[in-house]
Amino acid sequence: MIKNLTIASLGFSSGLPYILIFSTLGVWLADIGIDLSLIGFFAWIVLTYSLKFLWAPLVDNFSIPILNRFGNRKSWILFSQSLIVVCLFLLSLTNPLDSLNLFAFIAFLVAFSGSIQDIAIDAFRIEVAELNQQGNLAASYQLGYRAAILISSSFALIFASEYGWSLTYQVMAILMFIGVTGVLICPEQANPVLKKLTLSNSILEPIKDFMSRFGIYLASFLLLIVCTYRLTDIVMGPMASPFYLDKGYTLKEIGYVVKVVAVLASILGFFLGGILVKKKGVKFTLIIGALLVLVTNLSFSIVALYEKDLALLGLIVGADSLAAGVVGTANITFLTSLVSKQYTAVQYALLTSFMMLPGKLFSGFSGVIASFFKAEYGNEYGWMAFFIFTSLLTVPCLFLLLYYARENFTHD
Repeated sequence: MIKNLTIASLGFSSGLPYILIFSTLGVWLADIGIDLSLIGFFAWIVLTYSLKFLWAPLVDNFSIPILNRFGNRKSWILFSQSLIVVCLFLLSLTNPLDSLNLFAFIAFLVAFSGSIQDIAIDAFRIEVAELNQQGNLAASYQLGYRAAILISSSFALIFASEYGWSLTYQVMAILMFIGVTGVLICPEQANPVLKKLTLSNSILEPIKDFMSRFGIYLASFLLLIVCTYRLTDIVMGPMASPFYLDKGYTLKEIGYVVKVVAVLASILGFFLGGILVKKKGVKFTLIIGALLVLVTNLSFSIVALYEKDLALLGLIVGADSLAAGVVGTANITFLTSLVSKQYTAVQYALLTSFMMLPGKLFSGFSGVIASFFKAEYGNEYGWMAFFIFTSLLTVPCLFLLLYYARENFTHD
């Protein structure tokens, strides 16, 4: 029970800074009139999450002085959480209209600190329980993460509409202490098989271990699945809130209806994902998740053609978030099954980097792509074309997953 509570709280502290930078920050910028293309480029700030394998070896090799009395993993978690709190306060005091470059730099620091926190949290989660318990911990992590989405999106938008963006981000900084409290209540699990690496081979040995365990062919195939599985939602993500605002929805309407529906549906989704993983296996759940993402993302093209309709938008957002919840649980369980406990932090960071990097690179151009389609086809049909385009990004991975299931690889 304590482990589940701790992982849930860490899921919360992981999701809060990520959503504040990747999603809510875009609403802030769109709300004050920043150009759509520039908002898209802000997605590159969270590339730190995709490149975290570069500094993951530090988490495996070192600990933070003074804080390491709580444990090696905990020292990094507490250190990064402290940085996030400070940087969120600094961000709240910076006006993007007056100092956009400084604003972007501080946002980058939040994302960088968040990526360090995620490395340590992932390693802590993997080491604190055996593989047969990881499904439950993944669900707990997703519960905390989705709660963070609700707070950092829905609540943040409603609060900002009343009290402004500056105070909103200060409140978000204070809420990071939920994660601080959570990490202090659960003892760290010693990992006797963890390899202590030198900086020179800290990347090569985990990659070599991964390749040797699966073989070059299967390892390469698995990495192709990993790097294409989340393309659609990652590329579409930065443009979701600007799309809502462009269609005439207010911050309160987005906060009360869209974001609340999204979080509740995603919570249902990750529990459904957990059931599917347990009953049908990871491969089946991955395929179902990909199909759901394809269909629900296409549904946004329908919303684009209609006038403002909260009920219709809520229905589509709910279906899309249900799919995201299924995908989230399946993906975490899938990635965890590929990791060796000898290289927990580095290998998981490498896998999540493979998962995020293509989408994040592409998502930086999401504003340019949306603007192009709008210029070519007009506002409604332009958004429709954008959502059809992002939906099609799921197709390559879907074919890979079907082949993966048909060939009946036995690594998991």
